[in-house]
Amino acid sequence: MESYKKSLKLLSRNLRNQQTDAENKLWQQLRRKQILNAQFNRQKPILNFIVDFYCAKAKLIIEIDGGQHFEKHYQLKDEVRDKTLSDLGLRVLRFDNKQVLVEMDAVLQAIYEVMLERIKS
Repeated sequence: MESYKKSLKLLSRNLRNQQTDAENKLWQQLRRKQILNAQFNRQKPILNFIVDFYCAKAKLIIEIDGGQHFEKHYQLKDEVRDKTLSDLGLRVLRFDNKQVLVEMDAVLQAIYEVMLERIKS
């Protein structure tokens, strides 16, 4: 189990109750071990971060980015965050809201392929 800052627990619980439409739509496809019988958690605290979706079996994080993530400031923060998580052996996949809402099949295919690769290893 990945360690996390205990003070994030309440915030992560609140975020689970305030999902975006894109997060909710993807969660319907990830929950109940629908992909390779792997369990996902949503709004999971890891270190000092709360990640949108986490699969321990594949050591995979999935982030759904809103429009603010296209701003330079957020891109730099995301880069540092992804590097920190990568240093733990975790893989971060990022999709934007539009991809999830409009191209769900392609998003699920990308997730499936990465999970298949990581679970086999």
